[in-house]
Amino acid sequence: MQNDEQPQSNQNAAPAPVADATPAPTLAEELTAVAPATGSGTPSNWGGKLIFGLGLGSVLIALFAGLGSGWGLWEFGFGFQLLMIAFGAGLLAVFGGLFAGWWAKRKGRKAARPLRWAGMVLGGALALWLLSFVYTARSVPAIHDISTDLADPPQFRMLAVRADNLDQIPGEDDPEMKGMNPLQRWAAIHGKAYGDIRSVRIAMPVAEVIAKAERLAKVRGWEIAVADPIEGRMEATDTTRFFRFKDDVVIRVRPTEDGTGSIVDMRSISRVGVSDLGVNAKRVRSFIADLAGTNPAS
Repeated sequence: MQNDEQPQSNQNAAPAPVADATPAPTLAEELTAVAPATGSGTPSNWGGKLIFGLGLGSVLIALFAGLGSGWGLWEFGFGFQLLMIAFGAGLLAVFGGLFAGWWAKRKGRKAARPLRWAGMVLGGALALWLLSFVYTARSVPAIHDISTDLADPPQFRMLAVRADNLDQIPGEDDPEMKGMNPLQRWAAIHGKAYGDIRSVRIAMPVAEVIAKAERLAKVRGWEIAVADPIEGRMEATDTTRFFRFKDDVVIRVRPTEDGTGSIVDMRSISRVGVSDLGVNAKRVRSFIADLAGTNPAS
């Protein structure tokens, strides 16, 4: 009977422990288990930072280009090259941000939107701002000397006209202007583009017109070189805000035939550049309108 019970007691005994064959997790596996997955957790922000850096950098480069030229740290030509770099950085921010958003969506990831969008807005605004100058340059002739009298432009005496004023007048290969010298081409181009800019008659004595012109120039912040009421001439310099370009202005006032009024002419010339982007024409129109009292805002 003892022999029959022995196998039963062996079957009820606790089994011997078996060694665990599963290897211990590595450090990389432990970190992976703790950190959330990029596709479902917090998105990686390096792409957004890069796009934001491009957008902000484009704006800073543009500011640096203008301020450096205005302070005389370099020639305006180098400043324009920096603007081209800023333009490229702005476009990279826009298209890079669009690509980053598309790529993240394709991979099922959460793109870091706030920084990316901010960079795209900065870069896009800078690029559009620079493109507006390109559009303006294409819509106006590439000249920088504007006068109300093309046959007898007012002459500067205190301020010197740039030596290359007529060196790059366009139209040399134009069949309609074949055989014209630079001065004749300038007059032809000027007359076609700015036919509304002409001499004006003002019912005021010469001295009073010069006095009013001097007051208007001071309000505009121009640097007055001379204001002679007897001769009827005023010369001044207007400095632009961004690149600190200097444009020289001369006002010529002569009495009318009967001596009761004045005939006013104005000329505005940029010291640098080929095209003035229409700035001199705007200056002449605005100043003459204020001087004659025909500007509604005056």
